[in-house]
Amino acid sequence: MKNLAYIIVGTCLGIVLYKSEAASWFRIYEMFQFDSFHMYGIIGSALAVGVVLVSLIKKSKIKSFSGEIISIPDKEKTFARYIIGGTLFGLGWALAGACPGPMYILVGAGYWPIIIVLVGALIGAFVYGILRGKLPH
Repeated sequence: MKNLAYIIVGTCLGIVLYKSEAASWFRIYEMFQFDSFHMYGIIGSALAVGVVLVSLIKKSKIKSFSGEIISIPDKEKTFARYIIGGTLFGLGWALAGACPGPMYILVGAGYWPIIIVLVGALIGAFVYGILRGKLPH
């Protein structure tokens, strides 16, 4: 039953992202060309909501559905991991025209060529999992 709730929430999120054109290659292209505020508005509002919700969760000791107190540990403040990782993520996003979430949305919308990108992303995540212990973090 719990998995059904995840599927329903994920489907609703996918519909919202598709209808808001956040998964549109053309919108992403406009963003990287600095031609439109559309994607920056979506990303900025998501960032603002995320910051507020995470700080509320940290301060109010909210419990999960299973009754455990949600604990979000602080991340290590290293410069290289964010610059290198962010650059690789941004390059992949620009080349593919989609970040990981919208890849699944585009498959669901019937854009079959994105499956090649999705398979590449899964292989990349698998390779990272293998090499994670050897990489500087």
